[in-house]
Amino acid sequence: MKPPARTRSSAQPAALPSTGGVGLARAEPAPPLGPWGILRIRPFLVLYVSAAVVFLGVMAQTVARGWLAFELTGSNAALGGVLLAFGVTMLVATPWGGVAADRLPKRLVLQVALSLLAVSSAGVGLAVAVHVVEYWMLLVASALQAVGFALFNPARMAFLAELVPRGSIPVAVSLLLVNAEVNRVVGPAIAGLVIGSLSFGTAAVFLATGMLSSVGLLLTAALPPGRRVGEASDRSPLTELADGLRYVRRRPDLLAPLLCGLGVALVGLPYLAFLPTVASDLFGLGSAGYGILSAASAVGAVVTGLLLGRRSYRRSETRVMIVAGATCGVALGALAVAQLFAVAVGALLVVGGAMLAFQTTDQSVLIARSAMEYHGRIQGLIMLSWGAFGIAALPLGVLADAVGLRWTLGGMGLAVVLVTGVFAVVSRRGQASSDRLRDLG
Repeated sequence: MKPPARTRSSAQPAALPSTGGVGLARAEPAPPLGPWGILRIRPFLVLYVSAAVVFLGVMAQTVARGWLAFELTGSNAALGGVLLAFGVTMLVATPWGGVAADRLPKRLVLQVALSLLAVSSAGVGLAVAVHVVEYWMLLVASALQAVGFALFNPARMAFLAELVPRGSIPVAVSLLLVNAEVNRVVGPAIAGLVIGSLSFGTAAVFLATGMLSSVGLLLTAALPPGRRVGEASDRSPLTELADGLRYVRRRPDLLAPLLCGLGVALVGLPYLAFLPTVASDLFGLGSAGYGILSAASAVGAVVTGLLLGRRSYRRSETRVMIVAGATCGVALGALAVAQLFAVAVGALLVVGGAMLAFQTTDQSVLIARSAMEYHGRIQGLIMLSWGAFGIAALPLGVLADAVGLRWTLGGMGLAVVLVTGVFAVVSRRGQASSDRLRDLG
């Protein structure tokens, strides 16, 4: 019985002191592992590599999908419509993805998710290859991919809590997010080059994405099944979803960062939907410019993620979130007024870095402060931000068509600053209340 337990022991010892067990309550927690130490944990490494393969294709496809939608329709509203289909489906499916991550073996959830991603990507690729693609097909593919992500992301992020020591969760979260952002550098660059240089480039990107999702699916066979934390339950998924919502509502230290994360995503992340028109309409650079702008924001995120992974921010998470959110809003404003392409690239470097710092800290805080049996459902709630930004993209696209893209981007930046400011005020009041209670105690 000892050898099987030893295969997972690399993740367990550091977590034991926090359980409050007899004889361990006074033990000093083990220092957090660095990035290389975490990557030496084999199950986490498998999860990391699988996600890297999948996100390489997904990020490349984002360029191809945006460009294809623009070619088929030529409007900002249509670009927003693709994200709306993704966003509405994501909002509906993501909470259930969190429930699935808590109720079912996480490996199985990942495998179902990757199957959906592979099928939807290959389907659009084949339609483009045989010249029968229509706009509605992009909408259907976006909805299917939203279901895939609704299952994939909560299971992936909740899984790491089983694979790494609790004190190393922030670094593990940063690694997984940087993983995706690295592929936002490589994926768009490759996709832009392929689409711009090959007559069948768009089809090739979609088909390659389906193949990479299939590779990720095969890699998940090397993962442990993943466990449902806590006792077996015969409660319905709806009951468990409601239980997760009540748990967050009772915890102001979870509710405030969760709502701030949703708000920043709702009003800030839709900038991604407008990069094709920023490149084409504002600077006249087409798909190549789109790839450069998308890659610029990813480069900023990668650099920031690597810097975050070098130290712990446990005692200043709120400050990091506030500074990162405000910086992101200001940088979006700079993008709105940029007259030179180089200035736009610089603004997106800052936007990408600030957004990565904000999201990494937000997710780390929510995982570290919550009980393990709720990790899947809380991650499901976090991932609602992707659905929220997809829904916001359509009205923002209509607004951009009506009043201009620059005014819309400027308004988005101002809204991000306002949401972050509200969070700063609420957090300060909460901290002051906690300090008073501690003094009275």
